[in-house]
Amino acid sequence: MSARERPPLRVVVSDPKAGGKVVRVKVVGVDDIPYSEAMRKSKEQERVELPIAKVNSKLYEDLGLSSVGVMTLRFNIEGKKVKIPFRVQVDNSVPEGEVRVNGGLLAEAVGGFEAEGEAFRAKSWQVAVDESVAIKLAGLEIGDYVDGSLLGLKGLRLKIVGGSDATGIPMHSGVPGTGRWDILLSGPPGYRPREEGERRRKSVRGRMIPDPRAERRKTGLAQLNLVIAYEG
Repeated sequence: MSARERPPLRVVVSDPKAGGKVVRVKVVGVDDIPYSEAMRKSKEQERVELPIAKVNSKLYEDLGLSSVGVMTLRFNIEGKKVKIPFRVQVDNSVPEGEVRVNGGLLAEAVGGFEAEGEAFRAKSWQVAVDESVAIKLAGLEIGDYVDGSLLGLKGLRLKIVGGSDATGIPMHSGVPGTGRWDILLSGPPGYRPREEGERRRKSVRGRMIPDPRAERRKTGLAQLNLVIAYEG
């Protein structure tokens, strides 16, 4: 199967230090911030890179973005919450209390070029990685560490904590290799008992990341879960 026929591997990154301060902001759409096909909100499952938001240094510091630089904007659109993660750039020409993003993105997300929103340090976000990155990850296991620069997070270490395949079967830290097995489970991942002591035989994947070139499309690893590992 060619790389084009295989769906990209989605990588979900979680930040354990996120949360806390939420700031109400005015979000303004502008033309001078790039918005490529790789960033599109409407193709979240295949989004290769996060879109860009510009803020002044005060908001950047207030939200504690210096270590990671990823922020979530949350909008309330007709009673429905819309959340978009952004890679943040500091621009002190942006007024306090304002965030600037690409106008096309904002129109796509909220239906206009200005909106009220809430900004906070992103708790998690996902990007799709191409096959060259997935190949570099092959052979690593749950519990291993990844250099964040592989995903554009220079200076950070990321810990592999799990994943799942295209059919929803989860990786399991207690199972070696990359294959799928039916094992007796008493808890997650793969099974949540309704009663104490209940056990069930369920399908799980091994704890190792496979080489994508050896995977079948319908059962290949589809999502990998990573957490930022801070010193100490």
